[in-house]
Formats: sequence, C-alpha cells, structure tokens
Amino acid sequence: MTSPHGTIRCAFPTRCRTSITRRIHRKAAALLIAGSLAGLTACSSSDKKDETSDESPAVTQSPTESATPDPKETAKKEALAAYGAYWQEMEKLYADRTGKSARLDQYAASAALKNAESDAKRAHENGLIYLGDVAVTDQTVTKIDASGKIPNATVSSCLDISRWQTVDARTQKPAPLPDNRLTKYMIVSTVEKYPEGWRVTSDEPQGKSC
Repeated sequence: MTSPHGTIRCAFPTRCRTSITRRIHRKAAALLIAGSLAGLTACSSSDKKDETSDESPAVTQSPTESATPDPKETAKKEALAAYGAYWQEMEKLYADRTGKSARLDQYAASAALKNAESDAKRAHENGLIYLGDVAVTDQTVTKIDASGKIPNATVSSCLDISRWQTVDARTQKPAPLPDNRLTKYMIVSTVEKYPEGWRVTSDEPQGKSC
C-alpha cells in the first residue's frame, strides 16, 4: 500500500519486518562475499609478489682474469731450460769427432761457446771422445736481472761427470785419467738473453765437491 506521500506502507507489519530483514541479510551477505573475494584477490596478488621477491636476480659473473706472469719467474724458467739444453748439446759435441751433430751455438755464446768448442776440438785431435751423460742437479738461480739491457741470470748447480767417460775414439776403451780428479763438483754459470734466446756465456767450476 502506498501513502499519499509516496511512502510504502505494509498492511502486514510482521511480514514487512521479515522482508526488510531478509533484504538486509542479503545485502550483508553480498558485502561479506565481495569482501572475501577482494581479500582472496589481494592475498593471491601478494603471494605472487612474495614469490617473485624471493627469487634472487640472476648474477652474471665475468670470467676470472688470469694473473699477469711475474717477469722474474718467467726469466728464471727460461734461463734454466736453456742451461739444461746447453749440457745436452755439450754431450753431443764431445761425443762426435766431426762436430756436426751438436747445435751448441743455439744455447751457448761468448766465452762458454768458444771454450767448449776449442776443448772438444783438442780432445778429438788427440783421438779422444766423451761418451755417456752429464748429470746436472740442484740448479738454482742465485741472481736474476729480467729488465736490464741484457737480461741475465746466475745459475749455481752440481755437475756430475762420473758417467761421462773419456774413451779412445779408435778402441772405445777408457782413457787413463788422474785418480784424484773431481767427478762431482759445484759450478756457477752465467746465462744471458740474446735476441735469439737465452745463452750460457760462462762456466766457472768452483773446485769443491757437491
């Protein structure tokens, strides 16, 4: 029923109250449902953000740069390598009377080369050759100059020539030698860096056993 002023009036107050109450409950339920959905949406969005935030960003690591070699250490290794090769060529030089098999000039220069070639030539002219091998141990670089005008190193070592036999080139029999001669002694050598590479330039036997 409608009042003259347009207000809806109910002929059955109890039913009206029940109807109004139902509408209120429905509105309240609708609001609750909407709020729950909004909360779920917010939680879902928050969870995604949390999951995203937990993920550590990818870190790209640049490859480790290799350390620059120490010039002194490099010079030491090269000088010792040349010194070892020098004695291998010395064995060839003294064993071959023609002197053609050795390449001593690739590892020796100056006084060391001159003295070795003249001494080997003298032995060959006397009908002698040297067979066997020279053992070089305890090689130690006692001094190094890697940045000078002529890089150089001083090498101390123990030279063992007990298995380097002097023999008659014709008969291959051992030549007589002094009994008291040193066959294992200290020697100090100078190794210099030439444009072509490292070269032994001097040998100085120390006159004492090792």
